[in-house]
Amino acid sequence: MFSCKVFKKISLIKRNIWDECAKGHNPFLSYIFLKNLEDSNSVGEGTSWLPNYLCIKKNDIIIAVPPMYIKLDSQGEYVFDHAWANAYYNAGGEYYPKIQLSVPFTPVTGNRILIKDGLTNKETENLINYFAEYIIKITNSNFSSAHITFCTKKESLILSKSKFLTRIGEQFHWKNNKYKNFDDFLSSLTSRKRKAISKERKFIKDSNIEIIFKSNKDLNNFDWENMYTFYHNTTDKKWGNAYLRKDFFNLLAKNFSKNILIIFAKENGITVAAAMHVIGKNTLYGRYWGSNKNIKYLHFELCYYQAIEWAINNKYDFVEGGAQGPHKIQRGYMPEKTYSSHYIANENFRNAVKDFLTEEEKVINRDIQTINARFTPFKKLT
Repeated sequence: MFSCKVFKKISLIKRNIWDECAKGHNPFLSYIFLKNLEDSNSVGEGTSWLPNYLCIKKNDIIIAVPPMYIKLDSQGEYVFDHAWANAYYNAGGEYYPKIQLSVPFTPVTGNRILIKDGLTNKETENLINYFAEYIIKITNSNFSSAHITFCTKKESLILSKSKFLTRIGEQFHWKNNKYKNFDDFLSSLTSRKRKAISKERKFIKDSNIEIIFKSNKDLNNFDWENMYTFYHNTTDKKWGNAYLRKDFFNLLAKNFSKNILIIFAKENGITVAAAMHVIGKNTLYGRYWGSNKNIKYLHFELCYYQAIEWAINNKYDFVEGGAQGPHKIQRGYMPEKTYSSHYIANENFRNAVKDFLTEEEKVINRDIQTINARFTPFKKLT
C-alpha cells in the first residue's frame, strides 16, 4: 500500500509537496526553514546532522515527509540521551550513528510525520504504522536506535504500539487567558509575584533602556549582524560552539523574515541586547538571545515580558520560551508535557531504558503536580 524513498537533500523534494504535508502549522517544519539549515551548512556534511529526508508514497504519490537525520552525536537535540550512549558504550556497543527525527536545534513540539490532508483517521494510523515498521527495519540493520523527539502526543501513542518507548519531558509555556493588556495579566498573579515583575520592569525603564520591535522588512543588515553576534556570544558562553552558521541568519533575512520578530534593547542609542522570536500561527516561539553588556533583568524583559506583551496585543494564544527554565514559573510560564518516541534495537537495552523512562515519568508527573499545587504564580480561584 505504501512505499518509501530517502533523499539526502531537501532540494530534491519539491517545495510545494513538502509544504502541503507540513500544512503551515509550524514554521520550523516548513521547507524553507529546513532548507536554510542545510544551505547554511548548519546541518549536512561536516556536521553531526546528516539529512535523510523520507518521502512516503501511496500509489506513487508523496503523501508524507518525515524530517529524518542520521546523527553522529547527541548535540543540539534537547532530549538528552548522553547517559544512554555512555551505558551502551560501556556494555560494548556503538551508540552512534543513530536515527533522529526532529527539527535540528529546535525544542518545539510538532508533527514528525508530516501528512497531507485527505486521509481518514484509519489511513493516518496505517501510515504511521508503516512508518514505524520502516524505521524499525532500518534501525535493526544499521543503527543502535531511532529517536523521534518533540513529536505530538497522538504520534507517540500510535508509535508506542510498535515497540517505541515514550519519553515524557517538561517545558514551560505561557498561555493567554484573553488578557486585555499586560496589567490585566499581572492582575491574575499573586501579589508577591506581581510586585516582583513590576520591580524588574521598573528597573529596566528607570535604566533608560529603549525597547525596539522589528520584523520582516523593518529588519536591516545591521540588525541581523547584531543578532548573530549576540547569538554567537551566548553560545560561546554556554556550550563553547555555535550550532548555527552566520549564513543561516543571512538566509532567514532573505526568505524567512516575515516569521521573525526581534526585540532589541538600546542604551544611549547603542544596541546592547536582542531576543529573536519566531512567529507561528497562534504561538510566539522564543529562540535566541544575547547581549554584550550585563544589565540586570534585561533577559527577562526581552525574552519573557515583552514576548507576553506582544502576544496579548496581537491576540496570540501561547508563548513558548524553549527548553528548560523553572525560573519561568514565577513569570507566568507553566509546565507542559512534551513527548518523544524511541526505538532501541537491542532488546535488553530497550528494556533497561523502558524501566528508566517509567521512573523518569513519575518524577516529571510529581514535579508538574507540585508546581501546579504549590508554586503557581497565579491567584487561586475561589
